[in-house]
Amino acid sequence: MFFTYLRRELRRRRKAALVVASGLALGIALVIVVNSVSNGMGKAQDEVLQSLYGLGTDMTVTKAASASTGDAQRPRFRFDARGDDDSEQSSDRVMVQGFQTLPASTVTKVGAQSGVSDAVGGLSLQVLKVSGQFTPGQFQQNGGGGGFQRGGEPQGEVKGGGADFDVNNYSVYGTDVTEPALGPLTSSKITSGRTFKATETDAKVAVADSAYAKQKKYKVGSTVTIKGVTFEVIGIATADSGDSAADLYIPLKRAQTLGDAKDKVTTIYVKAADSQKIDGVKSTIRKNVPGTTVTTSADLADTVSGSLSTASSLAAGVGRWLSLAVLVAAFLVAGLLTSSAVSRRVREFGTLKALGWRSGRVTRQVVGEAVVNGLVGGGLGIALGLAGAYAVTAVSPSLEAQLGAGTGGGFGGGGGGGFPGGPGRRTAKTLEVALTAPVSVTTIVLAVGLAVAGGLIAGAFGGWRASRLRPADALRRVE
Repeated sequence: MFFTYLRRELRRRRKAALVVASGLALGIALVIVVNSVSNGMGKAQDEVLQSLYGLGTDMTVTKAASASTGDAQRPRFRFDARGDDDSEQSSDRVMVQGFQTLPASTVTKVGAQSGVSDAVGGLSLQVLKVSGQFTPGQFQQNGGGGGFQRGGEPQGEVKGGGADFDVNNYSVYGTDVTEPALGPLTSSKITSGRTFKATETDAKVAVADSAYAKQKKYKVGSTVTIKGVTFEVIGIATADSGDSAADLYIPLKRAQTLGDAKDKVTTIYVKAADSQKIDGVKSTIRKNVPGTTVTTSADLADTVSGSLSTASSLAAGVGRWLSLAVLVAAFLVAGLLTSSAVSRRVREFGTLKALGWRSGRVTRQVVGEAVVNGLVGGGLGIALGLAGAYAVTAVSPSLEAQLGAGTGGGFGGGGGGGFPGGPGRRTAKTLEVALTAPVSVTTIVLAVGLAVAGGLIAGAFGGWRASRLRPADALRRVE
């Protein structure tokens, strides 16, 4: 009886039902689109941050910043100008990025903390190679004669000569080859050759970043010399997005030897056992491992600016408040329309009560109709929301993300930041990412819940109105 009466009434009042369903549908569709766009911007932000910290890394641990290292740490180069020798001279200086290191034992200590699944150390180095030659000048006597000054010194001057030196600056990262799932190389993909083997802890092998390899014309099998040590290029890596962590990657042990940093690391990459408890793990490490700075992906997200950050804030703030306002308005309109429909059915409900229907049965009938309207509206809203999300994904508008400059010690250990900004300084960079609007199962479940909630709220309005009707008063009114 309930469903028969329900079906008949919905057919008879299909226009009113469609108006109520349409109002709910618009609100639900807006919620789906806003949530999907917000998820898409979160995905875009993860893509940007991945270029800094790599897959699987939840946070990094570095040495806490200290006062200026002073002139003693500045690179110094000394060359001899020997008579008429104009042969080429060169000198390498390999320095720890930022001059801030931690004992390698800190990696074990961090890995033993509660909530840490794995920890791996890395050493970021900066290499300055100066090469060139001195050209001896030619002494010419004044006036072309053989005059001499007092004391027997010849009169004249040196003309020509000078020095021509080139400076090559690049970054090298020492990575723990026994832990390929963590570390700076995880933010890149091997596009040629191979990556390190677990047994190559002290091998003279290197993986080159694709951009640097193109610049220097390196390929698999090429050799590169660092501080007199020749390394074979075994692979070419391409950063997934943005800049790579370094120009060259070599085994950690070799990097420690080159940088005179035995048993030292600059960055510890940490993977949390539970990604939902990263803040707790961060607090534990800071408490139990003093003198360190712990940086999470959330900390880096605060440094992202540009249109991606603006759009993200808009979706998180204005977009969600707008969705909430539209939903509240849709629920109120649905409730008022349902209540108005009950008022127009006074004689109908009065007759039903006179025939023995209790107020609760009448209320359930009204609520049932409203819930069905809500489900219809939910279906329409999901369809509209999916269409809107698909349109955003199809268009794929481009967003700009700018990563602010900062000192070394963040994810990636400073990367290939160079010396123009000072040792250990990471320069700002701008990336472009395409915005998508993925619709998650959670969003669909939320939409269905909103549809049911909208129907219940509308039914509550109408049911309350119907429950207050008295048969005698209802029968005296003309519809």
